Amino acid sequence: MITNTMAGRPWKSLVFVASLFLWTSAHATPVLVVDADNHRVLHAEDAGVPWYPASTTKLMTALVVFEAIRAGEVTLTTPVTMTRNATKQAFLESGLTLGRTMTLEDALFAMITASANDVAVALAEAVASDEASFVRRMNETAARIGLTGTHFSNPNGLFDRSNYTTARDLAVLGMEVDRLFPEYRRFFLASAVTIDGKEIKSNNLLLTRFSGTIGMKTGFLCASGRNFVGLATRNGKRVMVVVLGATTERERNERSAQYLTEAFDGRLSSDAGLLEDLKNRTDVAPQDMRILLCTDKSAAYEASRNALYPMGLPGHETYLQDEVPGQVRVISTWAVDNADDVPIPTRRPS
Repeated sequence: MITNTMAGRPWKSLVFVASLFLWTSAHATPVLVVDADNHRVLHAEDAGVPWYPASTTKLMTALVVFEAIRAGEVTLTTPVTMTRNATKQAFLESGLTLGRTMTLEDALFAMITASANDVAVALAEAVASDEASFVRRMNETAARIGLTGTHFSNPNGLFDRSNYTTARDLAVLGMEVDRLFPEYRRFFLASAVTIDGKEIKSNNLLLTRFSGTIGMKTGFLCASGRNFVGLATRNGKRVMVVVLGATTERERNERSAQYLTEAFDGRLSSDAGLLEDLKNRTDVAPQDMRILLCTDKSAAYEASRNALYPMGLPGHETYLQDEVPGQVRVISTWAVDNADDVPIPTRRPS
């Protein structure tokens, strides 16, 4: 039971908790489940509502890099060097410092599996002339493949109000990546990487606890909640699931696995038609989840979400019952002189 620590005002806590339940029931966080073979929508909740993508942004970064490889602009052995701009990114777990270098192939694993924000920027700079040019390519690609409710402002998904998408667009993006580049599915299957001996595990628990999972990307910001774009296959059927705004990793993982289970069992049906027929909403702004997830209000909100989605909690069933061997990518880096950190000499006065 949630209590108010402010003496003499227990009713305020009750009012806040009641309002959370009302908010949760009236404003469902976006969900979309799609048959990836025929694009038929199996389940949809607010699929066209704009949302902050967080690290699911890296799916578009990967797509642009894959296209650059196919076009011959870069190869899997192209060096990707940590520039000063790359090392300035927030929430770094890679441990990489200025001038550390890896192959583009390893950089893709680091970005997708470890969700390395610094490596995403370094990849962008290795493909394009600079980060801004790469972001322009991201938005051009988004327009070309029909992401009508999406705009990118960076290659890693760090918070920016102009970096937004929808569940509908993320499903289109994920299926396009898989359709166009089946030879690169391996980048989405790794459950962990080691970078110079440091292990970083993927936040996609389904890779090792839900058989048939073949990707794709998780993401988290206080403003977005916990997001997931997943693809799984069983008995020849392929299903895409997008869950946005989950409160905890348990909720995100369990709900994603539940939707996939119900889809594979034929228990999901919808009259929403095809994925491409879903309309994105331009009349609303992305929901900012920071007050609910990253302040003193978060405990009450989490309790309300646990009541709605108790799967995996003590005494409740779990949809993550499989034991799947993990795949670990070993990454080694080397040092190079970093050209962008060397000042350009000034011309001698005449």
